[in-house]
Amino acid sequence: MILGAAVIIVVGLLVVNYFKNISPVENLSDGISTENITLPTSHTVAEGETLWNISEKYYKTGYNWVDIQEANELANANAIEKGQTLLIPDVSPRMPEEEIEELATATPEATVEPTSTPESKQEVVAQETDSKNLITGSEYTVQRGDTLWDIAVGAYGDGYRWTEIAEANNLSNPNVIHAGNVFILPGK
Repeated sequence: MILGAAVIIVVGLLVVNYFKNISPVENLSDGISTENITLPTSHTVAEGETLWNISEKYYKTGYNWVDIQEANELANANAIEKGQTLLIPDVSPRMPEEEIEELATATPEATVEPTSTPESKQEVVAQETDSKNLITGSEYTVQRGDTLWDIAVGAYGDGYRWTEIAEANNLSNPNVIHAGNVFILPGK
């Protein structure tokens, strides 16, 4: 019995020392360590990387891909290439709850008149809403060629709310939707 207690104590001490010595430093796939990285910094795109992956490396969340896209003035977030150097801006990490809360507290700009050269996000959203069919009701049947972005623009007037639709419908891959799917539109 004493021998069993001694074994348990020794194993317990080993486990505690093991976890005590684990460093929170993350080594990136390109050999860069996240320890002592000060932002802003630059990042060279590796094979197969996306803005989401890069955002996860520096901010511990993929939702900052938008900040990386804006800082580098990328017209298409999917058009990054191996070897391309990107600026990683010094911004706070974004979390999905923050974005949903931000969208919920925003006041809709229903009276914005679209212009030929939009200067604000609200004007762009108004133009997108005018060019798409408005979606009414709490459910929507996906049509051929639809994207979650298009559905969010039609339903809410804001494409960035596609994440709410993806969450409400438990989509494991929001890039794959099929004609005939019936989606719940939360908050409608």
